[in-house]
Formats: sequence, C-alpha cells, structure tokens
Amino acid sequence: MIRHPIDEAAVAAVTARNPEETNMSPTIRSLVIPVSDLDAAKAVYTSLLGTPHTDQPYYVGYNVDGFEVSLAPGEVAGGPVAYADVEDLDATRATLLAAGATERSAPRKVAPEARVCVLADADGNPIGLRGR
Repeated sequence: MIRHPIDEAAVAAVTARNPEETNMSPTIRSLVIPVSDLDAAKAVYTSLLGTPHTDQPYYVGYNVDGFEVSLAPGEVAGGPVAYADVEDLDATRATLLAAGATERSAPRKVAPEARVCVLADADGNPIGLRGR
C-alpha cells in the first residue's frame, strides 16, 4: 500500500471557515433519476424503496428518510441530478455561472413555492438547484 504524506496545514487552510465569509450553505435533499420507461423503473425502485408518495405520469417520488428520490421520464443521457436546496435560486445560479458553470436548463416553476434549474460543471456533471 502506498501512503501519501498529509500536509496538515494545507488541509486546515482548506477546511477552515472564515467567519466573515458568506456561504450559500446548500443542502442536497433530492435526486432526480431520468428514465426512458417510467413503469419499468417504478417496478425496480418500488421494490427497493417501497411505495411512492407521488405516482404521476410525469413524476414518481419516494421519501427515503427525508431524502427525495424521484423518477422523471425524459432524456436519460445526462444521468441522475442531485438538487441542492438554496435560499435564492437566481443569486446562486448567477454565482455558479460566473464561476464557470454552464446552463443545461433554465429556471422553471415546479411548485407554487419552488423553482429548479440545472447547470453543469466544466466536465459536464449536472448541478441541480432548487429554490425560490
């Protein structure tokens, strides 16, 4: 086994929080899995996660100890998207776009008090945002 020395000072510098620093403090509370065959996927995920709390042709949702796992019919090429709950969707989106993220889907309303959008990092990995 190869062991690499750990630079404790570097780790401390990276993980230390500056009290004057403003963090977005997002919480990832959901994972949306795109599926090509909703009925087939629902059979598999219901076997794993139990009865869904929402079962509609456009969305099947499971509550897994407070974490939302959902199935959504649509384009499957992008893979699952983890959604971070943020206080201000527009501000967080702007911050991430300024940092180099690209937009995969523009903000859209999904519930009376919720909007979502999907960005991508430099490698194309999806970053879902959910907020107001």
